[in-house]
Amino acid sequence: RSPMFTNPHALNAQALDLIIEDSQVFTPNRLEQVDVGVLDGKIVAIEPSLKNWGAHKRIAGKGLTTLPGVIDSQVHFREPGLDHKENLESGTRGAVAGGVTTVFEMPNTKPSTTTTEAMQYKLDRAKATAWCNYAFYVGSAADNVENLPTLEQMQGVCGVKLFMGASTGNLLVRDDDTIRRVLSHGKRRMAIHAEDDFRLEERKAWLNAQADLHPRLHPQWRDSESALLATKRITRLARETKRPIHVLHITSADEMPYLATQKDVCTVEVTPQHLTLCDEDYERWGSLVQMNPPIRSKTDREGLWWGVNRGVVDVIGSDHAPHTREEKALPYPQSPAGLTGVQTLVPLMLNHYNDGRLSLARLVDLTSAGAARIFNIKGKGRIALGYDADFTIVDLNAEHTITDAWIESKVGWSPYDNKTVKGWVNFTVINGVIVMAEGSLLEKSAQPVVFWDTQKSILYQ
Repeated sequence: RSPMFTNPHALNAQALDLIIEDSQVFTPNRLEQVDVGVLDGKIVAIEPSLKNWGAHKRIAGKGLTTLPGVIDSQVHFREPGLDHKENLESGTRGAVAGGVTTVFEMPNTKPSTTTTEAMQYKLDRAKATAWCNYAFYVGSAADNVENLPTLEQMQGVCGVKLFMGASTGNLLVRDDDTIRRVLSHGKRRMAIHAEDDFRLEERKAWLNAQADLHPRLHPQWRDSESALLATKRITRLARETKRPIHVLHITSADEMPYLATQKDVCTVEVTPQHLTLCDEDYERWGSLVQMNPPIRSKTDREGLWWGVNRGVVDVIGSDHAPHTREEKALPYPQSPAGLTGVQTLVPLMLNHYNDGRLSLARLVDLTSAGAARIFNIKGKGRIALGYDADFTIVDLNAEHTITDAWIESKVGWSPYDNKTVKGWVNFTVINGVIVMAEGSLLEKSAQPVVFWDTQKSILYQ
């Protein structure tokens, strides 16, 4: 245990690894003008001034704001099996370029991440190639139910993912009996893709009958009723089995008031794209904004903002799910669903902050503190003594234009190409290492996987 915590000046005589000077720092107290000192990957000093302290590296933070490291709790980095679109190296490189310090990666790869061997492969690849902190979801399937309690306890596993709507491989779990079995095996919080596959199948006949098949039909095929049906089903089954759940990428205004009545059993995610885009954007971007669940109407978008500002929403996740331009150019509905997002999450949300859509405190809660709280992450989500030295350092007033050339993803495109935003990331610091500075990637941090307090992940103890 560092003597710093019993004597605030005990480390004054030795050089720290990093000092962030002269920035506004979002501490648990408030946004305040303090310096932050880092040693061995931990925050060891928060003082009015550390100018007289030694340090191997310093960040001149005047005019900048230091936020807790951003946690993106939903990304799809495609490795293994779909590496032509993305892999763990390129996906995490994009994360740190955009100010994200920790990612939770999803199991719909080829093969699906449903076994100990598949999970260990990802952990080994991440250890060798990742630019940021990482954790992985294990996928639930009808054939791995008995093994889920063991899989969810592997170090580096953040939880279990359940798809109620069609996905790759064997990951679809559509009927109540199988869902109930999955929920009953294990204790960790389970992430849910809530679209009712039975209704989607019925609606497919309507879609196939349309004369002009265009991505603008996507939110009519995968309609808001399919989302609400699934959300109601999964919360009922979670309550029945006493299993905590996390409902991903909510898209409809109808779901938010209902979810507000279910907070004892579930937490809620929205994405930057559902808060930013609407169905009018299909006319400009076509299948580039096609995703599941779909981008919906302005009314639905306003309903999501209602949920953000009333506290129904717990976290922001990017649902980064890249496909190549060639794949996206296939005729609808053969065109795949998903878009890039991990690198643009922070700039988009800073722009919404500057537009007055949410406060800085709410932004921090949604992008770091919320994920740390609901997933019981040890040492992350706030700037406080003893916490991990993960920082997203931003210029709240800088205006930049997002371009495809800036995107690090293998696919090299974003639906926000040529969009000007106010608020930009200047530095990404992970475990005390400056990984990105002023747009340049520097060096990888020595990343651990993310640590958990699994005993707090149990509902109704």
